[in-house]
Amino acid sequence: MIYSLDVSYLEFFILILVLIILILVILLFWTNYKSEIRARNLFSKWKQEEFERIYTWLMREADDRAKIQADTLFHEWQIKEEQKIRQDAAKRSHSVMKGKITEQLIPFSLDFPYNPSDARFIGSPVDFVVFDGVSEGTVREVIFIEIKTGLSKLSGRERSIAQAINEGKTSFQIIRKE
Repeated sequence: MIYSLDVSYLEFFILILVLIILILVILLFWTNYKSEIRARNLFSKWKQEEFERIYTWLMREADDRAKIQADTLFHEWQIKEEQKIRQDAAKRSHSVMKGKITEQLIPFSLDFPYNPSDARFIGSPVDFVVFDGVSEGTVREVIFIEIKTGLSKLSGRERSIAQAINEGKTSFQIIRKE
């Protein structure tokens, strides 16, 4: 019985030892599993943060490049438009100068139907007033003349003057200064 008691203690001891080993193995697997889950979570979090960081950087780079490209295109457009504006201004200035010279010389051209001596240059709001016949001593008619070159049209002010004259809204006044 001593022997059997020893065997039963030994079996009991082995059984407890196996149970302890089994518990330790289960604990080892459990901690390993928990560590793996934690590692996966950390990796997933790192991957998401890294993706967001790279995505943000790429978007910032794309925005910066787009801004640089837009600034470059705007600058090129601005230079071209300035050139067009300058060319147009020079062309208009040339046309205005040509018109002013033509206005001054028109009475001396063969196309002018009145005696140049009867014409008086005013310049604004109309170019000439012709006192037809004044050089001969008798005024037959008073004519207001606006000279236009090319395709230019009467301004609003010039149209209103022409309308007033055509409707007979003219008069002659004497203003005396004492």
